[in-house]
Formats: sequence, structure tokens, C-alpha cells
Amino acid sequence: MNTFLLPDLGEGLTEAEIVRWLVKVGDVVVVDTPVAEVETAKSIVELPSPYAGVIEELHGEPGTTIPVGKPLITVGDPAGEAYREEERAGSGNVLVGYGTSEISGAGRRRKPRSAVYGNNLPPAAKNVPQSEGPEHRRVPLVISPLVRRLARDAEVDLRALEGSGPDGLIVRRDVELAIARRTQLAPAAQQTQAAQETQPASTRTGLRELRRTPMSGFRKAVVATLTRSRAEIPEATTWVDVDATALMDLRASLRSATDPGPGLLALMARFVVAGLLKYPELNGYVDTEREELVQYDGVNLGLAAQTDRGLVVPAVANAHALTTRGLDVEIRRLTESARDGKLTQQELTSGTFTLNNYGSFGVDGSAAIINHPQVAILGVGRIIDRPWVVNGELAIRKLTQLSLVFDHRVCDGGTAAAFLRFVADAFENPASVFADL
Repeated sequence: MNTFLLPDLGEGLTEAEIVRWLVKVGDVVVVDTPVAEVETAKSIVELPSPYAGVIEELHGEPGTTIPVGKPLITVGDPAGEAYREEERAGSGNVLVGYGTSEISGAGRRRKPRSAVYGNNLPPAAKNVPQSEGPEHRRVPLVISPLVRRLARDAEVDLRALEGSGPDGLIVRRDVELAIARRTQLAPAAQQTQAAQETQPASTRTGLRELRRTPMSGFRKAVVATLTRSRAEIPEATTWVDVDATALMDLRASLRSATDPGPGLLALMARFVVAGLLKYPELNGYVDTEREELVQYDGVNLGLAAQTDRGLVVPAVANAHALTTRGLDVEIRRLTESARDGKLTQQELTSGTFTLNNYGSFGVDGSAAIINHPQVAILGVGRIIDRPWVVNGELAIRKLTQLSLVFDHRVCDGGTAAAFLRFVADAFENPASVFADL
């Protein structure tokens, strides 16, 4: 019998919350079978089992917080040589999100994870003994962490659903349909009334509380970071209206019938990185203990992204070394990983400067909060048609607003304004800036 202890998840994390069990007591697993989805202060990750055998015990219910080094699951001894061979095939040193390494020689090579998912079946589904009935052994056919999270938040039992995707895969519309059916049986008005009847009225407002939602580890980390930013950083904000017509024209010119070209955000990122190399004061941090201003040799460009779990800021590593096309590829990869909840802790914590495209929410401006320990954040508003004077003539142009929030300890307003003006000029005359990059 083996007990799988919650592993060290890195970045100084000391605990994780069980989001969802991917197995149940009695299930048969092999090495690297995902057994639990846990949430840390940084991200949601799946934990694979380092042991093969039968699940004897799950140490905690969903929502339980477990410290690093404490039991997560207990796995009974494998029933037969086949399972012992599977266990010998892995190293036993499981890295979260990567599984175990392949072993040559006497050990047998495991199939890569892509092969396991080839027919849309999660690993646990392949280990269900055929002799057991589906009512005892059914494993939900769901791969997307987004679908799992949607079901968890709505308290939908995936095991009770029939998937409409390929080979019975449970997709988002299946969960949404289950939620809609339940809502029809219990109208929102009745739910609200029931909640009000069970909650005491506030002495301040006279209103009953509708609901209370515990903060997740992720939300607690966000709160701590933003609170520290406001408490420590003497920030200042400067902004400018920008004619982005030429930028939009450049974006359109890079498209072809066979090549969509770099996206608009990649072009913006290219100019921001160039500006940071020119004004490195904004690409660093304040070492308060040593009373030193530190500047980085290179740029890890953070990109604010809204997800179901809240705002995250993954970073494009070594953005200064990438072409515009390279930035575009990496931005799209990080955006997809953010939506699926698959960002690594390194991607979430390594940024040196943040670019926030809040124009995607349909707003013009924002005084953002600096992502501590960074010292600046640049926001881009929506790009819309507005009247603008060009060469003494009134014209309709593509206008946007850039706003820079910066730590006044690292530079004065002149440096911040020079950086902002550099980026604004690049938006207005991108062709001339590209010639110098």
C-alpha cells in the first residue's frame, strides 16, 4: 500500500485546494493516471499518481485545503505483474503537468500522453475493468478543465451526463444543458426566496445576504498582490490619445489569403518591448531591503488575460528576442492555456512589465493597478472611429487611448512620458519604427 503525498508545487506554495477528484475509491489506476485537480494560488493543475494499483482512500473532500507533504490518496498494492511493470516504467518522481520520464533498458516504455488521449478517453477511463457495471465504474468522458470547472461551480455531476461530443465526450454544451434543465425545475425566483429566508438581515442595510462565497487560493493570492501594490507603490498615471489608423492599416497589409499575419496585440507588444529596451527603468523592480533600483537584461512581457477564474497575467518569456510573428505565436499559446487553466507557475510569475488590452472589454481608459513586484503597466483602450484633425483638416480616424501607470520611485514623469510617447509614435507611424527594430 502506498500513500501519495501532496508534492511540492514550487514557487513557495505550501498548500493546495482539492477542486475535483478524477478517481474514486475502488478505481484501478496506473502510473501517471490523473487522480485530482487541485488549485494553488497560481493555477489549477492535475496531479498524476506516481503509483499503480487500486484507490483505497481519498484524503479530503472537494474544497478541502491540503498542506504540501500531507496525504492526498492511498493506493493499494497492484494486483498482478502487469501493474508492477507499469510502476517500474515510471520514475516515481512525478512533475506536475509533465508526468514521469521514459525509461530505457529493462523497463517498458510508456505510451506518450498524446496517444492515451487519442480516442478522447481520459486515462482513468482506460483502466475500468470490463466486469464491472457502468453504475459502479463509470468514468466521465471529459478532457477540458473548463468543462470540469463549469460543472463543479454549478454542482453538476458529470457521471450523470451523456456526452454529445465524439465517442461520448462531455462538452460544454452538455453541462450548460444540465444547468438549464435544473433551472427550469427550480426557478431563480424560488432559489432567491429560499436563500433570503435562511439568511439573517443585515443590521446596516436591512437586507438579507443572498450568498457567501469563500475565496479560492487563487483569489486570495490576487488580493494579496493588489493590496501590497497599493500599500507599497507610490504610483502615478499618465495617458495620451493616439491615432492608430496607420497601425490598423499595417495589420491589414500583413494579411493574405494563406497567411493571417501577426495579430494586433503582437504588433502592440513589439512596440512596447522596443520602448522598454529604450527606457529600462520601467522594466525592473525595487529592492527595498537593499534600497536599490534593479533593471532586467531582457523583457518578459506580461499580458493581462481574463479567464473564468479571474484575471491572470502570463508572461511571454524573452519577448525581446522574438520577432513579431514569434510574439504572435506565443501570445496565442498563452491565451489558450489561460482559458484552459493550464498555465505554469513560471508563466504566471515571471513577468517584468505588463501590457493590458482592456479595450477588448469595450472601454476607453483605466487607471490600472501595477502587478507587484513590477513597476509599471501599460493599458490600451478600444480602437474606434472618432473625429481627429489631420494636417489642419477634420477627418475620421481610428483613435485609442494609452495609459501608463508607473512606480514614481524608479523614475520621474519625464522618463514615463518619453516611454509613453515612444509607444504612441510607434502606433501612429509603425512603418518608420519597424525600420529601426
